[in-house]
Amino acid sequence: MVKQTERARLSPAGLDVYAMQKFSLEALGRELLERAASAGGRHSAETVVGGHERILRQTVVAMLGGSALAEHENPGEATVLVLRGRVRLSAGNASWLGRDEDLLVIPDSRHSLEALEDSVVLLTVAKLL
Repeated sequence: MVKQTERARLSPAGLDVYAMQKFSLEALGRELLERAASAGGRHSAETVVGGHERILRQTVVAMLGGSALAEHENPGEATVLVLRGRVRLSAGNASWLGRDEDLLVIPDSRHSLEALEDSVVLLTVAKLL
């Protein structure tokens, strides 16, 4: 039986959210690209660290070429690390291209992300308090 004090540390999957963990972002990216291709949504994502209830959140996002995350607000300080592929980050009249291993700093304004080819990125967001 899990004690009440321990329950707050568990993720919905029953994992200790404070325990050291290791992820293969390459393997997860491949799996998410397959999911995006079969699901019809053209992109798929999985949060690997944190979540909406935490300040820091890291999410692997896989996008099929030609798909986009529509313009939206920046919820805090954020970056996109391109793990695979080529993407375009746009904000207003400015845009930045990113490819394998590029780090894009997301501006503090409305922005969108477009996959120029099948791509996998690591989105890191630190919510402003």
